[in-house]
Amino acid sequence: MNETFPILTLCLGWPLLGALALAFVRHLPTAKGLALGVAGIELLLTLLVVKQFNPDYGGFQLLEDYAWIPGLNIHYQVGVDGISLWFLPMTALLTVMALLAGWNTVRHLTRFHLALLLILESVTLAVFTALDLALFFLFWELTLPPIFFLIGLWGIGAERRHAAMKYTLYMLFGGVPLLFAIILLALNHAHLTGGAIPQDLQFSLPILLNTPLGLAEQELIFLLLMLGFAVKAPLLPFHTWLPTVAMEAPTQISALLMALKLGVYGFIRFAIPLAPEAAMQHRWLLAILGASTMIYAGLIALKQTNLRRLLAYAGISHVGLVLVGIASFTLQGLQGAVMQLLNFSIVAGSLMLIAGMIQQRLGSNELVHLGGLAKPMPRLTVLFFLFVLSSMGVPLTNGFPAELLLFIGTLKTYPALSVVVLFAAVVGAGYCLNFVRRGFFGPILHAEVAGMQDVRVREFLLLLVPACLVLLLGMWPQSLFSSQEATLTVWLRRFHQPVILLTHANQRPMLSNEGLISSWMGR
Repeated sequence: MNETFPILTLCLGWPLLGALALAFVRHLPTAKGLALGVAGIELLLTLLVVKQFNPDYGGFQLLEDYAWIPGLNIHYQVGVDGISLWFLPMTALLTVMALLAGWNTVRHLTRFHLALLLILESVTLAVFTALDLALFFLFWELTLPPIFFLIGLWGIGAERRHAAMKYTLYMLFGGVPLLFAIILLALNHAHLTGGAIPQDLQFSLPILLNTPLGLAEQELIFLLLMLGFAVKAPLLPFHTWLPTVAMEAPTQISALLMALKLGVYGFIRFAIPLAPEAAMQHRWLLAILGASTMIYAGLIALKQTNLRRLLAYAGISHVGLVLVGIASFTLQGLQGAVMQLLNFSIVAGSLMLIAGMIQQRLGSNELVHLGGLAKPMPRLTVLFFLFVLSSMGVPLTNGFPAELLLFIGTLKTYPALSVVVLFAAVVGAGYCLNFVRRGFFGPILHAEVAGMQDVRVREFLLLLVPACLVLLLGMWPQSLFSSQEATLTVWLRRFHQPVILLTHANQRPMLSNEGLISSWMGR
């Protein structure tokens, strides 16, 4: 149990308190101000978590562990390490940006919309901090209701209810193998320790990471976890929900879904560490799946004429690149993968919000309705081009160190795939620059474009923070790498060191919870 102030619980509970308070506020401007204030304080709280984090310590920190459902041995167990740490402030920042982006566009059920955004922020943060697998699955599934209503009630497309249903059904399908895998892991621990079911089931991640698992069981669990997380990532062939949602959902919700890649996080946090031997033996499958997704989505993006759909396929292609980096099982590949996931929060989210600003002014993101946007909207064009350069991995942007590390990790493990990665980078530059050329430069073809207003002060400030982060992390990426290295070193060590067990006199494997947690935390 963490004897210090429960800062993580406060981070998870504060947005929920804000959502509850909105029910008692009738004045709409006051409700908006309250929601923005709650989100702003939440951002400060997550930065406080970063401040309290010790980057030299490779294990879980700020741990909180309380019995929740004793009959099933399910605990409220939360903590952060170098992998999950920066996802907390990024999630909080994205929530602030989403609130500002929808400030004047949400005109009905506004308080309900604000409350759902705060609830979604809370459960997303819980996904990143949960260390009990049952608790993780609960919050994983709780992300569905707010997203369903946010898409179905405030979507901008005619098929918004279809998009909401499609997303929900895909996520429910992906949740089934996750639940089976979690149950199998808990049963395996109870069997090895000779415990009774259900009171001796074990869902604690630090303990399960050190619970021995036969290769056949590992392969089954790895397959189940991989299937569940592939749907959320998304990877081929489960990717079709993202372009649909990008076209039909409110742009701020599309930005959140594009930016927060919970499925890829699940690969790093759960799927690979919990079945390390199976992951090592089948890492070629991860690499091929990632490379196929990367090339396929990139080529599809080349043919897109709608900015939101193009951004959706570009995001899918980048997910494939991240998976290839993870499958390299190198420190460079992992550092690049985690940084690229954080880059999604900054770049993909900002680009989708810019698409929403264009949609709001012009009523379309189709190239046929664009052309010459740089003349009436120079500030927006500069910001858009900066984020595009980051997406392409141009030096001095945050995309460059991430893609360089991903390429180095791929080159060390899969030299042949490094050529595929380079080809995907060229394709990515092609679809990005082609849209910039046709949509922002050249002559103005429509009178509506000539009369478009450039970004307002609120919109400019909304995009200024991520723009500064693009440059800051591009020039000083070590600020991220230093907090990740110790944790990623421990992560890689699992694939080279056997699990050390204590045994009873009858030679049944026996696990010491305290010893296992200490082992994972590097004590």
